[in-house]
Order: sequence, then C-alpha cells, then structure tokens
Amino acid sequence: MRNIKITIEYDGSRYKGFQRLKDNDNTIQGKIEAVLSKMADEKIEIIGSGRTDMGVHAYNQVANFKTNSSLSVRKINDYLNNYLPEDIAIKSVEEVDERFHSRYNVKQKVYLYKINNSKTQDVFLRKYSTYIEKPLDIELMKKASEYLVGEHDFTSFASSKSKKKSNVREIHSITINKNKDMIDIFVEGNGFLYNMVRIIAGALIEVGLNKKTPEDIKLMLDAKDRSKASDTAPAKGLYLYSVKY
Repeated sequence: MRNIKITIEYDGSRYKGFQRLKDNDNTIQGKIEAVLSKMADEKIEIIGSGRTDMGVHAYNQVANFKTNSSLSVRKINDYLNNYLPEDIAIKSVEEVDERFHSRYNVKQKVYLYKINNSKTQDVFLRKYSTYIEKPLDIELMKKASEYLVGEHDFTSFASSKSKKKSNVREIHSITINKNKDMIDIFVEGNGFLYNMVRIIAGALIEVGLNKKTPEDIKLMLDAKDRSKASDTAPAKGLYLYSVKY
C-alpha cells in the first residue's frame, strides 16, 4: 500500500468547505476522492491537513491517501488535473513514508486574510477579498496584533461551536502588509481553532476602523468569552496559505 501526498490549490467560492459531508458531496474532499477512486478503481479517502469552511480558499492545502495503484506520481498528478473542476488544482504529488499523516504531522500553518480597502469595490476581487470602504489604520492594526502573538487561551477568538478540549494555541507571528488598496494579514501558528483567524481578522478590522483600541484586544483575550470579541470576518477573504511539517 502506497502513501501519496498531494498539495492542493482551490477556489472555495462554490463549495461547502474542504471536508466531505454526509448529506452533500459539493466539497473539495468529495470532488478529489471521486476522481481518485475512479482512477485507482478502489475507494480512496484523503486526509487533509485541516478543514476549511464554506467559501474559504487555499493556496497550499495538503492531503494524503493510501492506494494500491501502481500509477506514477506524475500520471496521478496529470489525471487529477485533467478530471477535477477548474477551480481545484493539484500543485504536486509525491510518494511519502507510510507513517506520514497530513494532519497529525503538521508543525505550523500560515493563513492569509485579504482585505480590499479601496474607495470603490473591485468587482473582480469581490469573491476573493473582504471589502472595507473606510480607510484602515494599518499601524494601529499592527500594534493590536502584537497582543495576539505568543501562547494564549483563544476562547474569545473561537466559534462557540468549537469542540476542542483546549483552546490554548500559539501564534508565532502576525504580519500586516499594504500594497496600494490591498491589505494582507498573515497569521502563522501551531494550530487554529474553528473560525479563529476570521475572528482575529474581524477584531483587527475594528481596530483599523477605530471602533476598538489595540488594548481592547488584550481585554478580549483575557475575558475568555466569545461574546466579548469581535464579529467573524467573511469567509471569502481567508486563504490557507501554507502548511509546514
């Protein structure tokens, strides 16, 4: 039995998220498994590095699967890209050690949140960034982000639907860049709770709009109460940027 690792790029706009659902096959995982199973003439189940929600995108999602197929990794890559929808692309395929697990072996992940901060909405970016019309104060956002770096209990920044035993996570860095009207927020950490990055983005946006102060971020963290934090930013601005092993 071979263990195959794949790196996936996808536009999540029209999907119900990455993870396969019992009542809906319109997921990234479902689409890839259907093609792989036909290719290998056996039932294939892929394991993703983590789930992404409905509408969330990925530059480098990682998954692995076991197969008896003897096809070369190049032919597997070509087959997938030939039969998958145009909004899902396989960037690389490689054979890995049988012990490799795309989720359990993750050391850190980087998420990217994109904001279009122009005076006029860009119609071509509307599905791939969050539009904020009023100018954002980048320096205040950077100052606020410093309170989130390090190991903290992120209960205030996790969806109430999160079922994790512990809400303690470590954020290694938050980088905020502005290029003309586009603002990119990179969040790197050892793991993330359900909706955590989107709630962080929502809080930083509020600081940028002067609705909150940087110090309010610390108060949100200390409260360990979801109701004390900001609203969840829209899914369309979020990308799984990279997964590190």
